Amino acid sequence: MARYFLEVAYKGTRYSGFQIQENAITVQSEIEQALELVQRQSISLTGSSRTDAGVHAWQNFFHFDLEETLHPQLLYKLNAVLPSDIVLKAVYPVASEAHSRFDAISREYEYYIYKFKDPFRRDTAYYVPYPLDMRALAEAAAIIKEQTNFAAFSKTNTQVKNFRCAILKSEWREENGLLVYNIKGNRFLRGMVRLLTATQLKIARGKYEMVDFKKLFETEQKCGVSVPAHGLFLKEVGYPDNYFNK
Repeated sequence: MARYFLEVAYKGTRYSGFQIQENAITVQSEIEQALELVQRQSISLTGSSRTDAGVHAWQNFFHFDLEETLHPQLLYKLNAVLPSDIVLKAVYPVASEAHSRFDAISREYEYYIYKFKDPFRRDTAYYVPYPLDMRALAEAAAIIKEQTNFAAFSKTNTQVKNFRCAILKSEWREENGLLVYNIKGNRFLRGMVRLLTATQLKIARGKYEMVDFKKLFETEQKCGVSVPAHGLFLKEVGYPDNYFNK
């Protein structure tokens, strides 16, 4: 039995999330159907990072096991039958104990905002036409990088053992007419990036005080505001050096 990783990118607008769900179209369900068609057998995928309905990904991974030989034109065949909003970028043979989710050491997200009405951005960025204080955004992003307790920035009824995360990067930038929030960490809670982004935007509009923002990291009280899913991208899933060369 051989194990393989699939690298995938997708526009999440049409999908009810990444992971397979009953009576719903998801990224996983589309790829599993394509694999069954090409390999002529049912193949179960395990995903590295779940994304919610409407969230996109520049990079995500699945792994799967297979006794038979891979179709020699697997990527070409899969991309030919997959919808245009999903693309498989690479397939990697890996060690039998490799795990796409548990072996990942970091995940990086970006949230995109546009400030002037643009019909071509509406599915992949959030329209915020209000003045924003960039210094306040920079200060709030720096505060986030210093924190470890993100209980206030997780969805209710989240089934996790703890709310501790190590943030490796947290910063705002402006590029190509977009305002982008970039955050990287060892793990993320459900809804965490969207909740953090919304609270920072609230601060930048003068609707929330920085001192109250800092207090949220000392409590489990929920922040209570979120931004829409369609502005969020999973940018990269990180693995140890030379992971795919072992």
